[in-house]
Amino acid sequence: MKYINLKNISPLDGRYKNLTKDLRNIFSEYGFIKYRLIVEIYWLKYLSKIPEIKELCLFNKKINNFLNMIIENFSIKDAYEIKKIEKLTNHDLNSIICFLKNKLSSIKNANNIIEFIHFGCTSEDINNIAYALMLKKSKKQHILKYWKKIIDYMDYMSIKYKKSVILSRTHGQSATPSTMGKEIANFSYRLKRQFKQFKKIKILGKFNGAVGNYNALLIAYPNLNWEKINRNFVNSLNIFWNPYTTQIEPHDYLSEFFSCIFRFNTILIDFNRDIWGYISLNYFKQKINFNETGSSTMPHKVNPIYFENSEGNLGISNALIQHISCKLPISRWQRDLSDSTVLRNLGSIISYSIISYHFILLGLKRIKINKKYIHYDLSKNYSILLEPLQIIMRKMGIQNSYENIKNLFRGEKVNEKIIKKFINNLNISDSEKKKLCSLTPFNYIGKSSVLAKKIIFYKY
Repeated sequence: MKYINLKNISPLDGRYKNLTKDLRNIFSEYGFIKYRLIVEIYWLKYLSKIPEIKELCLFNKKINNFLNMIIENFSIKDAYEIKKIEKLTNHDLNSIICFLKNKLSSIKNANNIIEFIHFGCTSEDINNIAYALMLKKSKKQHILKYWKKIIDYMDYMSIKYKKSVILSRTHGQSATPSTMGKEIANFSYRLKRQFKQFKKIKILGKFNGAVGNYNALLIAYPNLNWEKINRNFVNSLNIFWNPYTTQIEPHDYLSEFFSCIFRFNTILIDFNRDIWGYISLNYFKQKINFNETGSSTMPHKVNPIYFENSEGNLGISNALIQHISCKLPISRWQRDLSDSTVLRNLGSIISYSIISYHFILLGLKRIKINKKYIHYDLSKNYSILLEPLQIIMRKMGIQNSYENIKNLFRGEKVNEKIIKKFINNLNISDSEKKKLCSLTPFNYIGKSSVLAKKIIFYKY
């Protein structure tokens, strides 16, 4: 860590800088400026291809290459230049327009081209498409990739621990056994559902002027089908068209997009807490790194810090998601500016999630099942066999089976000897007695092993 990072207010750019570095080119101020510049250039090039706009000739290879190089060579220095212009104009989008005009002024006879920069647009036409492109890239290159890593590792653990019998706990009390593999598979299946839903969420865009009616474009070229032209432009960027908007794209899809992340994150919070609990129960042991310190005063401690870190960062991300999901779809009349500052925090939401995904994977790779302790825990909880005992008694027609079992054994110490003595005194067939006597806390696991193994067949 460079010393200058010690003065950063946000841990996203300080403590966790290396974990969020790949997101900076997308969601930083530099990234947002670049994406808006890209949209401006794409629109200018798109207009040049419309034959009816005779004032703007089809760009030749030289001009197209010139425009492409502005994007490809865009640097921090260029972004600083745009920020200097913004200090004068006090308008962030207008400063990008001025920058592009200055660039194009070096081309001979560029006046006509320059006048068609930002033609018929409102700032939000550019901004909403820029955000859409930013989210599209982060979805594909970052979010889904991390989600896949987490799900795949859970599937790996489900298979690895498919026969690792554990004592379940309902209401915190000893309950019917399961396997660790099946308990992890439960989470994998939940996450796979969210993964499939997230992939299907459409990223929307609008490009229809100051209040969504193509007013300026129609007054300039009334015979052109601007709805079709603008829809095709948006679709050409692999973004879905929103035909009905005010000045802004109404952000409903953003609420859908982040609400799905919220659900995925919430499932992971649940998972983190369960793994934390299993570590506390001594069902998992953590691999020891002898260079690490668990406590400043208690030398013996090996804390589940990665799961705690993941849970905390998921909580921050979800808190921000709750606000934007409620805030962004609401705008006064044709627009107010309260969404603008909120939208600038989309990168923070995704960054906190990415940090948490990183730590959950680190944590999972540092734990291993503690078979010895789990065996001990199961061996002193023979009372869990009262469930199969009462169900067989009921099957065989013994009246008040459940109630009698409850009255005899609830709150009492039960061991293997007591259970078998009770079974042998029952008025049931020898085959049923044999079945019940063969049961132990180690083999009364239902289909948990099979279900754990089958999780890989649930595709996402």
